[in-house]
Amino acid sequence: MKRKMTKSTSSESHGGKENKGSNLVVMIIGILLATVFAASTAYSGMKSGLTVAAGIPGAIIGSIILGMFSRSKNIFGKNIIQGMSSGGESIASGVIYVLPAIILIGSDVTFFEGIVVGIAGALFGIGALSLVYNYLIIEEDQKLMYPEALAISETIQASEEGGDAGKFMCIGFVVSGIINVLTGSFLNLINNTVNFLGSKFYKWKFSTEVNPLLLGIGFIVGMEVALTMFAGSVLANFGIAPLIGYFTDFAESTAHSWNDSSVLLNSMDVNLISGNYVKYIGAGMMLCGGLIGAIKLIPTIIVSLKETFKAKSGHDGNSEKSSGHVLILLVGVALAFVAGFIISKSITMALIAAIVSLILALLFVIVAGRLTGTIGTSNLPVSGMTIASLVILTLVFVVMGWTGKSDNKSLLLFALFMVVAISVAGGYSQSQKVTYMIKGRKNEMQNYFVISSIVGVVVVTGTILILKDQIAVTGVDAPFALPQANLMSTLTSGIMSGNLPWPMIIVGVVIALFLYLLNMPIMTIAIGFYLPISTTSIILVGALIRLFVEKMSKTDKVRELRISNGISLSSGLVAGGSIIGLVGIILQLTGVITPKVPIGFASGNMMAIILLIILVVATTVPIMLSKVKGIDKKNT
Repeated sequence: MKRKMTKSTSSESHGGKENKGSNLVVMIIGILLATVFAASTAYSGMKSGLTVAAGIPGAIIGSIILGMFSRSKNIFGKNIIQGMSSGGESIASGVIYVLPAIILIGSDVTFFEGIVVGIAGALFGIGALSLVYNYLIIEEDQKLMYPEALAISETIQASEEGGDAGKFMCIGFVVSGIINVLTGSFLNLINNTVNFLGSKFYKWKFSTEVNPLLLGIGFIVGMEVALTMFAGSVLANFGIAPLIGYFTDFAESTAHSWNDSSVLLNSMDVNLISGNYVKYIGAGMMLCGGLIGAIKLIPTIIVSLKETFKAKSGHDGNSEKSSGHVLILLVGVALAFVAGFIISKSITMALIAAIVSLILALLFVIVAGRLTGTIGTSNLPVSGMTIASLVILTLVFVVMGWTGKSDNKSLLLFALFMVVAISVAGGYSQSQKVTYMIKGRKNEMQNYFVISSIVGVVVVTGTILILKDQIAVTGVDAPFALPQANLMSTLTSGIMSGNLPWPMIIVGVVIALFLYLLNMPIMTIAIGFYLPISTTSIILVGALIRLFVEKMSKTDKVRELRISNGISLSSGLVAGGSIIGLVGIILQLTGVITPKVPIGFASGNMMAIILLIILVVATTVPIMLSKVKGIDKKNT
């Protein structure tokens, strides 16, 4: 299939005195958006367990801002900006898997440790992926379709003609911002959570958090993913938890929870059952799903390595010589060993763990690049690759006798290097594919992506450390779900201490195997099983709005326009919820604002239900009012 190429030529964007100023504007806008998407993705990812790719939102916002501040509104500048947006988002999508896990095991991580390890992983991922650039981007051009890269390139080209995407993003941002200011993440004037608890006879729980950010994610991911995640929550809250609750009621009055002697079994409510038992079953499901996913990648790894070794060396499709990537790779490798010594204070651990981490990261970086070409970055199985890498590295630590708490922290920092390299490789591969499609310069994207990745590491590390007190809170009132980070901390500390609740882990593994035999998406169900049902239910509401919009659009053209505008609006909901929520927490921590306690009608379920109706209407109506030129109302 032939892809659409821009009519612009590289001479229009590269060279000339005017473009020096234009390039500076592009870099400043790119750094700004890399910062915004890094911080917002870190916040939203820790909140929901899901992240949203920044390529298309970055292209839309970048086009608007570039048009305001630069006379040279070229397509190449817009491409650089979307690439830098993806760089910041990619960093966050990886870091949130591991860095919060260090806080969850009770250890402290410094800002310096976080940025050294993160930058090492980012540079290694970019450098290693660049080694296979010719194979992935050029030689496999007609085989690896890069669906999201194609969508981004079309978005950039469409922005040349104008459109409503920016308007809908602003609507979403405003709606999300207002609701977040009124609720818990800011002033906490009104309750935004609907809660229903079952009786002692049947211990179940249903709740919904009226959160625009999560609703926006639901619209973006669609019905299949949202419903599958919700199915996992239904199993956990209406199946497993009540079953465990039924048997705990028969326990003796002195019998206590396996991990807390102050919690008596026969007095456990559904929240305690979920925190002490159900979540470990979910961890077993995610572990098994991740390992199965990694095993299924073995053929891809073999094919990727074979094709990489056979790939021709030379120039790319734009006759541009490759440069810089070897230096980037070498700096990443050197930093990996330096960081290894800094975090372990042991030459032996630094050498062994760094070598194992580099080998595993190299394998999965190549796989990430190839998979991005088939399924895009949004569906990249980073969690599966990270779990497989982490289990292997954990076993190495156990064999070497490194099983103390400080060793666990070192292990997770080495895992941070690997997950950042894997995640960045996907985003970088996609950004380079867009550059190739629009006939841009590979080296230019490479340099700007490195800058945005470093910015992303600094911003995400700082964001997580600012929020460390909230991250450390566990249980039903935890402000962040952190499904992946909880899994990483549970596995590593449990394996190294020998105190892992294996019966529950094994039950989770068996459930995952059952799902695998039915050819069902294990990881999606497992994340839903692990997440609070308040999170998965509002994600489902967002997906239902998308389904409603699709069913109520009578022509393909109208449907396509409305879904496109809906995704733009949802991106605004995610951005607004993330940014305003993060600002609210920072203002609360610094004492600038003091959240209230909702009272009276504002504190009840009915208030939250009314707020949910307002959110649904404010989201749905603008999308349904979208019109295609030349089509009258009766056809819409």
